[in-house]
Amino acid sequence: MMKFLQNLGRSLMLPVAVLPAAAVLMGIGFWIDPSGGAENVAAAFLVKAGGSIIDNIPILFAVGVALGMSKERDGSAALSGLVAFLVVTTLLSPESVALFQGIEEEAVDPAFEKIGNAFIGILSGIMASLMYNRFSQVKLPDALAFFSGKRSVPIMTSVVMLIAAVALFFIWPVVYSWLVTFGTAISKLGFVGAGLYGFFNRLLIPTGLHHALNAVFWFDTIGIDDIGKFRDGTGIKGITGMYQAGFFPIMMFGLPAAALAMYHTAKSKRKKQAASLMLAAGFASFFTGVSEPLEFSFMFLAPALYVVHAVLTGLSLGIAAFFHWTSGFGFSAGFVDYVLSLRIPLANQPYMLLLQGLVFGVIYYFLFRFLILKFNLKTPGREDETAVAPKDETDSNKGEDRFSKMATVIYEGLGGDENVTAVENCTTRLRVEVKDMDAVDQAKIKSTGVPGINVVGAHNIQVIVGTQVQFVADEVEKLRKKD
Repeated sequence: MMKFLQNLGRSLMLPVAVLPAAAVLMGIGFWIDPSGGAENVAAAFLVKAGGSIIDNIPILFAVGVALGMSKERDGSAALSGLVAFLVVTTLLSPESVALFQGIEEEAVDPAFEKIGNAFIGILSGIMASLMYNRFSQVKLPDALAFFSGKRSVPIMTSVVMLIAAVALFFIWPVVYSWLVTFGTAISKLGFVGAGLYGFFNRLLIPTGLHHALNAVFWFDTIGIDDIGKFRDGTGIKGITGMYQAGFFPIMMFGLPAAALAMYHTAKSKRKKQAASLMLAAGFASFFTGVSEPLEFSFMFLAPALYVVHAVLTGLSLGIAAFFHWTSGFGFSAGFVDYVLSLRIPLANQPYMLLLQGLVFGVIYYFLFRFLILKFNLKTPGREDETAVAPKDETDSNKGEDRFSKMATVIYEGLGGDENVTAVENCTTRLRVEVKDMDAVDQAKIKSTGVPGINVVGAHNIQVIVGTQVQFVADEVEKLRKKD
């Protein structure tokens, strides 16, 4: 089950990675004309272009999840994800439901008005991937050979989604009411609810389940749609964006300050190594809002410190919501998205988030520094001495690309061809399946300078590389193909 959830979280990162394009387009559009294009054609063009992405997030999820969770990441799986989504949303649209029930469209359960949401998109992608993994290699008799293999996947997906649509006809209104109850309960708590959301958002990062929580508040799953409504201006000023704004002080100030504290408390002979890691991870958090490289660098080395980080994140969201300071993002709460959101009409006193960020930066630095020294926490640069890769292994490839060198050492540390059975990657991590976890040399992997390692099961391990993970993953794939 955990492996399935991990794969789902990784697959969701593919469509989520598209959102920065929408953020840039809409941000520039609103910067030109805060009304969204009422007075400027160029602004209207950009806002509508960005909206074309934001408004179709469920479809992006259906395609992205289907592609990411299929064995071979084949295009027919992505096509099947789209087919699945179209079948179920058409059959369960208010018009269709009214026809099936023989009633007026106005009398249809409101749940069906929200059937084209992120949850249904994710479900469609999952079903399509299952059909691909089951039927992509099926061989039919000669008379039906044209429909064999991958061509059968969209067909079988359609059949399965017919059955799913019948089930959802009864189940979705109930699920929708539960989601509405949950979301409404949190939203009615005001700034307290925003704080609780921020706390659990960070606490669920290690499992990847934070994506499911985000879908409720950030997207149009139950009507909150904090990102969408903030971007298109249909929300309430000072309220919409409350589930986003509090992340900016954390990503732009808090975590970089924590990185500085970890550098200052590192052992003298390991400060240089800690500096390179903390500088890169801290800058990624500040500039792009990608915080995983930094969070994973201490998440498992000092879990108590990570819980403190989750609590501070919750406080940040709660404080921003209490004072109605709002801002939003298309990808994550970094400097780029902050600047682009300044001219969006629903941004409310966004400059106060910078002041809040400075305060949180001070809190993070001194609190992290105190806790690390007081309890001798093993943050980067303070770990117990471990063996590193032999010098000749790390120096033998001086003429090669640095990603190739890193991949070679990591792959050998994982046990090489004899132990590695599957390798995938998300935004910042290598996700590896191995035969024997005891054959993994974690010290050797860490000698490459990666922020951290996360063992998530008897046969699954994650190597946190950072935002350059794609290049390392490509090199690892080359090593595997040498056989």
